Amino acid sequence: MKLFEELQQVLAADRVTMNDTILDQHSSDESYHKPHSPELVVFPESADEMSNIMKLANKYKKPVTPFGLGSSLEGNAIPYEGGISVDFSLMNKVLEVRQDDFLVKVQPGVTRSQLDKELKKYGLFFSVDPGADATLGGMAATNASGTTAVRYGIMRDQVRDMEVVLADGTVIHTGNMAAKSSSGYHLNGLFVGSEGTLGCFTELTLKVIGIPEHIMAARAEFGSVDDAVNGVIAILQAGIPVARVELVDEQSIKQMNHFSDTNYNEVPTLFLEFHGNEAGLQQDVEFMKEIVEDINCQKIEFESDTAARNQLWEARHNAAYAYIHGHPGRKQMVTDVCVPISELAGAVKDAREAVDESGLSGGIVGHVGDGNYHILLMIDVDDPAEIEKANVVNERIVDYALTRGGTCTGEHGVGTGKHKYQAREHGESLVVMQKIKQALDPGGVLNPGKIV
Repeated sequence: MKLFEELQQVLAADRVTMNDTILDQHSSDESYHKPHSPELVVFPESADEMSNIMKLANKYKKPVTPFGLGSSLEGNAIPYEGGISVDFSLMNKVLEVRQDDFLVKVQPGVTRSQLDKELKKYGLFFSVDPGADATLGGMAATNASGTTAVRYGIMRDQVRDMEVVLADGTVIHTGNMAAKSSSGYHLNGLFVGSEGTLGCFTELTLKVIGIPEHIMAARAEFGSVDDAVNGVIAILQAGIPVARVELVDEQSIKQMNHFSDTNYNEVPTLFLEFHGNEAGLQQDVEFMKEIVEDINCQKIEFESDTAARNQLWEARHNAAYAYIHGHPGRKQMVTDVCVPISELAGAVKDAREAVDESGLSGGIVGHVGDGNYHILLMIDVDDPAEIEKANVVNERIVDYALTRGGTCTGEHGVGTGKHKYQAREHGESLVVMQKIKQALDPGGVLNPGKIV
């Protein structure tokens, strides 16, 4: 293959491969979507190399699909049209920590845990916590969020600047290091969440935060999902600066107990966390207790010990894996709608009814502090009837969200799984997106078939 030979001249020979095992490793993510292998995989180490890869991709009209760790959940990194899979695992350096500016500059292959380990030396942490130990480049590509978004915001809120290689090989910067700017179009907002369809990220400058003086976690048990959701709304309305507030339904608690060796009561539960100074934190916690007790909270337990807090959040983060472990031979479909907070109680109730009516095994978890929740459905991907049932559930909850001013995806991205909802959600705005895509990638080589 001529392209293979020319890529070996641009990169070292051992960083271009057509090895079947490596191709297979880049054919799928953690979703239920059907795998598809690329024709070859490359491992760049710099923006210049990435630029040359894009120039060759255009020359040979081969699609390019960026790949982080493959932890995405909507087929975002699956190269359905073959071509080149760009693996950023060798671009994994924390380039600079600007402690006084509360900024860090990283390459796209740096993982969340790797970054936090480095930042800890400076008394800092990165706030976006999607659960999976994803790469920062992948998190920016899907506009990830997670458990701490209710307090600190989503990935788009943390990006100050990015180095991006465009479809023609041009290298640009989308912002700067200033805390604010009214100059030009907001390119950070455009590229974050673009899932590799507008350019490949080779460097990110991100906001970081000082590690809180005190952290306290809590687990609040309720008699019904409605009461738990109403508890969340009441906490937010009271202005309590909660750092995390997660809903886990009874079915998911049961799976957690089996997988994580916990012994939680199998009832709808809120997992909460509070950050602050000692005096302020105590006031927030006492106020929160009064609020949830008025909304039929059956039991509340607090954890200030680091090990106990970590166990609680490890169990929550492993909820999806708990379902997979408990259903061997099945794959997981994870829904991802987000609704206005005022619509949350009805949305979660409707979602539970949809799962029950389908006859599939599944539970509901979510970052309910910002209206984002997930159904974890276990399906046999070789059984068309089960796939159809899962699709009916997904269609129903997406319809519920869109008719109430919500979105089909709060944090997982569009990929292939949410592509069919774009026209309905965005209307004429989708035409604008298509024009942007055409302007920046006229040859359609960047992650084709995704988003637009």
